[in-house]
Formats: sequence, C-alpha cells, structure tokens
Amino acid sequence: MKLYADLPGRRLAQILADVGLVAWLVLWTWVGRRVHDVTMALAEPGRRLQGAGAGFREKLNAAGDGVDNLPVLDDRIAGPFRSAAGAGTDIERAGTDLVGAVERFAVLLGWTTALVPILIVGIWWAIARARFVRRASAAQRFIDADDDLDLFALRAMANQPMASLAKVSADPSGAWRRGDRETIRALAMLELRDSGLRPPRTA
Repeated sequence: MKLYADLPGRRLAQILADVGLVAWLVLWTWVGRRVHDVTMALAEPGRRLQGAGAGFREKLNAAGDGVDNLPVLDDRIAGPFRSAAGAGTDIERAGTDLVGAVERFAVLLGWTTALVPILIVGIWWAIARARFVRRASAAQRFIDADDDLDLFALRAMANQPMASLAKVSADPSGAWRRGDRETIRALAMLELRDSGLRPPRTA
C-alpha cells in the first residue's frame, strides 16, 4: 500500500494535510470542551436550589429535634417541623433535576460542536486519501520499467484534458502509434503525476 506520493511537492502537501487534520481535531475538541464548560454555568441555579433545599431540610429537622419530647407537648410541635422539612427535600430534588438536565444538554452540545466540523473535514480527508492510496497502489504495480510507460500514455490520452495533451504533442495518438518514446514518456508523466508517482529511470 502506497500512503504518500513520490513527488516531493505532493508528498509535502499530503503530510501538511495530515498535520492539519490533527490540528483541526485538537482545535474542535478544545472548542467542544469550552462549549460544554460554558453551558455548565447554567447549572449554577440548580446547585443553589440543591444547597437551599438541603439547608432548609436540615434546619427544620434540627428545630424538630430541639423541641422533641418536651414535657406535656410530646411530639406535637416536633411533628410539623419534620413535615415541613419534606419541602426542603422537594426543593433539593428540583435542583438536582435541573443540574442533571443542564449536564445532559452540555454534553450533547459539546459533542455536537466538536464532532460536526471534525466529521466534515475528516470524511473529506479520508475519501481523498483513500482515493490516492487506491490509485497510487494500483499504478505502482504497473510501473517497473520504461516499457510500462505505454500503458500510462494510453491512460493519459483517455483521461487528461485536451489542453494538456496539446502541450505534449500536436498529434499525441499518432506519436504513440509511431512509438515516439519521448512523447510517450511525456504523456505518461501527465498520468503518473496525477497518481503521485515518479517514472522509472530511463535505461
């Protein structure tokens, strides 16, 4: 499998694209984390509710314990304090539910913020690299010697733009039929350059 081009310029562009992808991934991971952290600030009211509810419950329970078993009154005063402490539990539960909802939203928003741009660029990068690897690996098997250039010259005449062919020769197909090695090599170079390959050394 051929991962990188033989041609220095193209190979450098591929390496820079790989480094750029890693930098893109790191950048959007950081952005997603920041979005998560900023969104979690919305949970602060819920935490206050939790604290207020817990404090309210504890104070009423403490008050109930303070008047418990008073002579004559028995539990008649402590009971209402303890019943009212249940409202503190409800407030604390509401705060807990709010914090949980904000946490779930923050996680979803953070992941979405990070993954969407990462996937868009990552899929484009993967498709481009897979296409290059497949094409270059297949072409590499056919390029051993100068004689193999005929195949790439034929492919160039089928695939390359007419303007590119005209720069090589006024009659590229005629030159190919005549076995003009210089023209064949120039045509093959057009196709090899697209595959990121160097031609074989001339004998």
